[in-house]
Amino acid sequence: MSDLDLVVRGGTVATASGAMRTDVGIRGGRIAALGESLKGGAREIDAAGLLLLPGGVDTHCHIEQPEADGTVHEDSFVTASAAALAGGTTTAICFSPQFKGHPIAATLPGYRARARKAMIDYSFHQIITDPTDDVLGREIPALIADGIRSLKVFMTYDPLHVDDRQLLRILAVARRHGALVTVHCENYEAIRWRTEALLAAGLTAPKYHAWSRPPVVEREATHRAIALAELVDQPIQIFHVSCDEAAEEIARARARGQKVWGETCPQYFVLGAADMDRPGFEGAKFMCSPAPRDAAESEKLWRHVARGTLDVISSDHCGYSYEGDKGKRLHGADASFPDIPNGIPGVQTRLAIAFSEGVGKGRIDLAQFVALTATNPARLFGLYPRKGAIAVGSDADIVLWDTARRVRISNGLLRHAIDYTPYEGLEVTGWPVLTLSRGEVVARDGVVQAEPGRGQFLARGPYDLIRPTGRLANGFDAAPALP
Repeated sequence: MSDLDLVVRGGTVATASGAMRTDVGIRGGRIAALGESLKGGAREIDAAGLLLLPGGVDTHCHIEQPEADGTVHEDSFVTASAAALAGGTTTAICFSPQFKGHPIAATLPGYRARARKAMIDYSFHQIITDPTDDVLGREIPALIADGIRSLKVFMTYDPLHVDDRQLLRILAVARRHGALVTVHCENYEAIRWRTEALLAAGLTAPKYHAWSRPPVVEREATHRAIALAELVDQPIQIFHVSCDEAAEEIARARARGQKVWGETCPQYFVLGAADMDRPGFEGAKFMCSPAPRDAAESEKLWRHVARGTLDVISSDHCGYSYEGDKGKRLHGADASFPDIPNGIPGVQTRLAIAFSEGVGKGRIDLAQFVALTATNPARLFGLYPRKGAIAVGSDADIVLWDTARRVRISNGLLRHAIDYTPYEGLEVTGWPVLTLSRGEVVARDGVVQAEPGRGQFLARGPYDLIRPTGRLANGFDAAPALP
């Protein structure tokens, strides 16, 4: 009798350090052996001519997320999981919200219950909008101890944004208890001021969403977030970097030795502000924040990706349907741009777009692609080497990838609950053929074979990458000195 449950034969294993032709042996949901002509295997999969990639790790997904008004994002943990698995992503980190005036405990238990329907493995970022003494002193330390080791803060949006003092207090408590802070960097007051002026001038169409938040708004907030994190000596990740100016702030901080990481998303490679200028209400399909820029800015972002300044590509999956009255048309088809929900779906298309635009067009190599979409996010959020690797002992999350398959993206191919994709008609080269999660075939040629509830919550313990540097202004540590 074979001691392996499954052998994947004949493929080329791609990792963040290179590629090699090897078989992969799986036992008990984990990778048990790598080698040529592995013996036995209760089952076998022929991967000849295909790449074997680590299952994608998407660390920025808004899934079935409650809002303060009582609504919930359309994509459930079942539909978003199906989209993720069909697209080659096996692990996601999504967001548990806190609403101003309420404790974390008002939403986290219910969100945990929703997530138990997931078919992917998952973890959480905890959004902090109201850092009261009790939240900082009791609730955040408790949730970090329970394995939720990343906090999300917004520097813009009503009613989510925190001011500088609140951000400092959040950074300080994260430093004391060993959590990473992730930041949405746009200047709240600058956007409000620009928006008021645009509306007063009668400029209300979707295209003016981009006008309300030009790159300088993102650059300033990125600089400020980095400076405050440096003052506290707290590692941070800057979410969804859309422009060269913000990426340069990250590069300068890293050159100083600061622990700051940058993430970007496929929408900033293939969409642009011109998409929001389509006739009628059509531009609403492309609204997200920060706003997509233009082709020249996209090329600058690719250079930052190639240099490692931006070392994670996530989806920022945040789907709102186009039709109906619960999504983009929530306030009608003639709504002013600040009243249109902004966010786009992308969890299923992330890997294909990044591969086609990156590896396929020679902007990055295969090892960089694996690092950006699986290994780096797993490392940064304390999931490596269980996730993000094809190595003995790692979970057997493997994607069989056809590098030559050409696909024209259409919403009919996708498994999310949203009624459109902003990537409609985009042709990509490279597509997932089969997805394994913990050794189980969970998707084959776009058909999802997993059952709701098979996903596992991934508790994250302490890890060295996000330890503070120990460099403090005047050698004085203010983090433990104040509540």
